[in-house]
Amino acid sequence: MPPPRRALVTSLLRLRSFSSIAYPHPYPPAPLRRHQFVADPTTSTNRGVVGGIGGVGSGNGNILDPTQLLRDDPVAITASLWVSSFRAAASTSGSCTPAPPQPLTPFLSRLELWVLAYQKAYADETGSYLPRSSIPASTLASLLTLRNAVLDGRFRFGNRLTPILQSPRAANAPDPATLSKRKLRALLTTPGPSPFQDRVVQELLLLLLEPVYEARFSPKSFAFRPGRSPHAAIRTIRRSFAPYLWYIKGDLSPLLHSPDHALVVGALIRDVRDKKVVDLIRSALLTPVVTASDDAAVKKKKTKRKYQKKKVLPEGEPKPDPYWLQTFFGFAPEEAQTQPDWGHCGVLSPLLANVCLDEFDKWMEERIKEFYKPSKSDVVGGDDGIEQGNTSWPEFVPTTGPDKTRKVDYIRYGGHFLIGVRGPRADAAVLRKQLVEFCDQRFRIKLDNESLPIEHITKGVMFLDHVLCRRVVYPTLRYTATGGKIISEKGVGTLLSVTASLKQCIKQFRKLEFLKGDREPDPQPCFRMFHATQSHTNSQMNKLLLTMAEWYRYADNRKKVVNFCSYIIRGSLAKLYAAKYKLRSRAKVYKIASRNLSRPLKDKKGQSPEYHNLLRMGLVDSIDGLQYTRMSMVPDPDYTPLPFGWRPDHEKILLEYIKLTDQQTLEEQRNCIREDGLITPQDNISMLVWGYKKNAVLLPSKVSDAQGSTEDLGSDTDELDEKELGNEGNQSFQKLAEMS
Repeated sequence: MPPPRRALVTSLLRLRSFSSIAYPHPYPPAPLRRHQFVADPTTSTNRGVVGGIGGVGSGNGNILDPTQLLRDDPVAITASLWVSSFRAAASTSGSCTPAPPQPLTPFLSRLELWVLAYQKAYADETGSYLPRSSIPASTLASLLTLRNAVLDGRFRFGNRLTPILQSPRAANAPDPATLSKRKLRALLTTPGPSPFQDRVVQELLLLLLEPVYEARFSPKSFAFRPGRSPHAAIRTIRRSFAPYLWYIKGDLSPLLHSPDHALVVGALIRDVRDKKVVDLIRSALLTPVVTASDDAAVKKKKTKRKYQKKKVLPEGEPKPDPYWLQTFFGFAPEEAQTQPDWGHCGVLSPLLANVCLDEFDKWMEERIKEFYKPSKSDVVGGDDGIEQGNTSWPEFVPTTGPDKTRKVDYIRYGGHFLIGVRGPRADAAVLRKQLVEFCDQRFRIKLDNESLPIEHITKGVMFLDHVLCRRVVYPTLRYTATGGKIISEKGVGTLLSVTASLKQCIKQFRKLEFLKGDREPDPQPCFRMFHATQSHTNSQMNKLLLTMAEWYRYADNRKKVVNFCSYIIRGSLAKLYAAKYKLRSRAKVYKIASRNLSRPLKDKKGQSPEYHNLLRMGLVDSIDGLQYTRMSMVPDPDYTPLPFGWRPDHEKILLEYIKLTDQQTLEEQRNCIREDGLITPQDNISMLVWGYKKNAVLLPSKVSDAQGSTEDLGSDTDELDEKELGNEGNQSFQKLAEMS
C-alpha cells in the first residue's frame, strides 16, 4: 500500500531543504593537498571563493593567499560528515560486522573547518561572533600555518614560547623571545588558561569526532551530548521506569576526575583509526599541565580579604555571568556537578569521557537482554518486548495479572547511573556482583555493596535531585467490547511519581547563604546585591525564579517547591531592604513595598512626588514585583508523555534524510507518483475553480434553460474531474517523476 500523498509531499520537501546544506552523495568532496596554495581560477570562480578578506582578493593569483583554499561552506562539510557517520551506523545496526571507520585526515586538512573552529574559539574568548568576511588576512595565514604544523606533526600542546596563532584579546602581547629570563620563567611556571591555538585545535577535533561518536553512542546515555539534557533523562525515567521495584545507583565519577590515558586511547582506537587524530589526542593527554604550587595557594589565601575596588574589565573581555545565573548554577544536582577537564583536551574532555563510558553502556545493554524473561500472562512485557499498558498513558502499570515478567532497564547521566530491576531482589544482587567485577577489571574502579545500594521503590530513590517513588491510582478504563459497545470500569494501577526534593533544595539554599538553621529555615539577606537598585535586584531574582520554575517543570510538586523558593528569596530581599533602608524588620518592608516588593522604598511619604508621577515623567525605573508570591501563580507540572523510541530532533532529521536518500525509498516514491499521481489540495482546488470558470462561460443566457444548464454543468464537471484530475494529473506527475 503506497504511503499517503501528504506524507510524500512532506518527505520530499524535507529532502529538498536538507540537501541544500549536505552533499547529495555519501562522501565529501576530495580535499586539497596539504601544501596546495594555488587553486584553479575557473573552479574557484564557479564555487564561490571567499574574497575581500582583509583586503586580499580571491583572483589575484597570489600563491600564499589562503582565501584560495576557502572553497566550500564549512557547515556543509560538517553536515556531510554527520550524514555519512549516521548512514554507516544505520547500515551496520543489524549486522555483527561493524563498518570500517572513516578516515578523518582529509577533513583535518580542510581550511574551511579551521576557520569554523577559529570562529567558535573566538566567540568563547570574546563573547561575540566574528563573521568569516571580517577575519583579517594575517589571521588566515596563521591558521594555515597552524594547519600545516598539525598535519606535519610539529604542533605541541601548551606551547607558550612560540605561539603560531595569537589570541584576539592578546593581539598586542609582547613576543616571548624578547622577554627577560625572570618573565620567561614566570610565563612557563605560572598556571593560566591554555593557549588560544590549543583551543582552536580542540574545537576542530570536536567538529570531527562528535558526529562519529554520536552515531555510535547508546541511547541510554545522557549528559555531555546534544539534545540529551537532564529534563530528557527525567522524562525517560518517568516513562520507562514505572514497573521496576528495585533500584541500583552507582557512581563512576573517579573515572572523570583522573582518567587512565591508555584506557582513553584504547577506547578511541576502536572507532577512530586515524593516526594523526589519535596522536593529537594522545599528545593532549600526556602533555603535563602547569599547576600552582602550595606556597602560592597559601599566599593567595592570606591576601584574599583585602579591600577590593570596583573591577574594570579590559577591552574585549567578556562580562561575567550575572548574579542570578551564578546563583542558579549553585543549584546544579550532584550528578551534573562533575565536569571532566583532562589536561589539554579542553572541550574534548566530555566527549572522551562518554567514549570511555560507552563500553559500560554496551555492557549494560547485554545484561538487559540477558535478564529479560517475558511472560505471556503478565500485563507488562511480552514476546516482542513491548509493554502492554495504555499507549496514551505509558506511565500507568496495571496491577491485574500475575507478576512474572523479569526486566532490567538502565540510564546514565555523566558518571552516575541508575538501574531498575523488575523481579526478585536476588536478580538485583546478581547484577550488582557482575557490575563490581566489570568495573574492577575494565576501569580499575573499586566498588562494593555500600557504594551500590539496592533500594526499594517504596523508600524513594533520588536521582538528579528528584525523588522517584510509587503511588497507587484508580483510573476509569474505557474499552470497546464486541459489537461496538463501550465499557467503562474502575482500574487499579501504579504510577511512578517524580517529585523535587525539598530537602535538597534547602541544602542548596544553605550552601549559597540564603538560609540559616537546620530545623526551621530562616532567610538571610543576600548582601551581594546591597549596592544595586531595587528595580535591578527584583529583576535579577525574577530571572532566578523563572529559571527555577523551568528546572522543576516535570516535578509532581512543582507548585510547592517553586513557591517555597519564592518565599526564601522574598524573605532574603526583605531583610536586605530592611538593612539597606534602616527599616528594622521585614514587616515594615512589606507594609511599604507590598507583598511582592513592587513599590519603591527609597522615597519617604510627603518628601517627594508620587511614584507614579515620577514613573510617568521617566525619572525612575519601573519596579517589577517578585514572581510566584502565591502558589496559584506557579504553572502546573508538565505531564506530556515522552514517546517510545524518542530521539533528539537533529537525530530524527538525519535518519529521515538518510531514509529519503535511499534508492529503495526513492523508487517507491516514484512508483507511487506514476501509479496514483501526486496532487496537493491547492492543485485540486485550482483545478476545480478553473473547471467552474470554464463551464460557466458556456451557460445559456435563457432563464428557462437554467435547470438543463445546471445538469449540463454537473455532467461537464464530472467529465472534467475524470479527464483533467485523472489523466492530465497523471501525465504531469509522470513528467515530474522522470525529471526527479
